[in-house]
Amino acid sequence: MSEGSSQGKPRRLRPVLGKDNGWWWERINAGELTIQRCKQCGTLRHPPRPMCWKCHSLEWDYIVSSGKGKIYSYVVIHRPQFPGYEYPLVVAVIDLEEGTRIVSNVVGVDPKEVRSGMPVVVSIEQVDDELKLPLFRPAA
Repeated sequence: MSEGSSQGKPRRLRPVLGKDNGWWWERINAGELTIQRCKQCGTLRHPPRPMCWKCHSLEWDYIVSSGKGKIYSYVVIHRPQFPGYEYPLVVAVIDLEEGTRIVSNVVGVDPKEVRSGMPVVVSIEQVDDELKLPLFRPAA
């Protein structure tokens, strides 16, 4: 795969897709933020993985997240700068209201205004010609 898109703009790094997470990226492409759930004990987990950390079951399904959460922790990256990203880049751990966490970017806000505890909502966005990502924006 080439580094640039059809318009010549550099692309973000691509997620590594495999049998354990390919379904999750398919749901993102369909516009849904999902959370894997153990069928045996009901434990939610993210990122997706084959076995429940709590009961060791290999059986799972998923729920669709509301996409609402709060910033648990974050960092603002200024350097190094990689092609395909806009800087400063806010990378955050989001506490989803369902009770699990996800690492993502926070967009649509001045990085100086980002705070732990800030309410956010997911926005699944097309970041280049091939990739959609679950990004988070401040909740209205």
